[in-house]
Amino acid sequence: MKRNTFRAMALAVTMTPLAWLSANAAAGVALTHVHGLTYAADGATLLVPSHHGLAVYSSGQWSKAPGPEHDYMGFTGTRNALYSSGHPAPGSGLKNPFGLIKSTDGGKSWKQLVLQGESDFHTLAASYGTNAVYVVNPHPNSQMGTQGVYFTTNDGEKWQRVEAAGLAGRIHGLAVHPSDSATVAAAADQGLFLSKDAGASFKPVVSGKRVLAATFTFNGNDLWWSGYDGGPTLSVLGLRSGEKPRTVNLPDLGEDAVSFIAQNPVRTSEMAIATFKKSIFISKNAGKSWARIADQGKTVVDPAVADKKGRP
Repeated sequence: MKRNTFRAMALAVTMTPLAWLSANAAAGVALTHVHGLTYAADGATLLVPSHHGLAVYSSGQWSKAPGPEHDYMGFTGTRNALYSSGHPAPGSGLKNPFGLIKSTDGGKSWKQLVLQGESDFHTLAASYGTNAVYVVNPHPNSQMGTQGVYFTTNDGEKWQRVEAAGLAGRIHGLAVHPSDSATVAAAADQGLFLSKDAGASFKPVVSGKRVLAATFTFNGNDLWWSGYDGGPTLSVLGLRSGEKPRTVNLPDLGEDAVSFIAQNPVRTSEMAIATFKKSIFISKNAGKSWARIADQGKTVVDPAVADKKGRP
């Protein structure tokens, strides 16, 4: 592994958060793409990275986050940071692509950590409690000699390539255990695969199904995953020995499917899902029922929730 000297560049915010959020809430928010889904650590805000900046859902209302409208890819959150890749907003003067970037203020500002101008990681996941980051690298760069899955435990200063023995099929998503950075799951064309040795080897825990996304619950006991098997599916796999996946109720998605799954770190029975056609739903009861907050890219304000907060 090569050692890299960090280059950090702060992305300036010139408008106060309150002014920015108020202006954008009034104007409405459209989701041109959905490139991830995560809750803020306080559980009060759902963050949705897009092709044109970061959308925010809180207290029944949508707004745009402060800062330039970067094209975020591989967006993921931990207890004390957000990580992403992607491309800078036009006119920002930042190197394209981002490589690996990090925010410690909820996405208001970002630091470019490593591989700026070299790599764009569309598949990226982080451990909520340890900040270990796993990526699927699409091509060689100055830190990674080949394609494949790599991980770092120090914000990109060192990267280690994983052997991924036993992992089969195209990888659609990664998930990292919230407290054990050596436990990682891969959602792939040929099933759901689990590694307990930092990706050196994987074993199938769901076989013969196209798995599209996965996430660990914050207690580390369950693995939620989505798939498409003649129609969209959502399931939970208990990680205790011998447990079988259980099906979770889904709203009517037609021929759409779940592309991202997120759990609220404070109200753990609250789950959010995003779909490939840019619809977003929230469940307050672990998937028994769902409320739509975005419909194919068009955001939906919940007036009942907003009124409780004294907002129009």
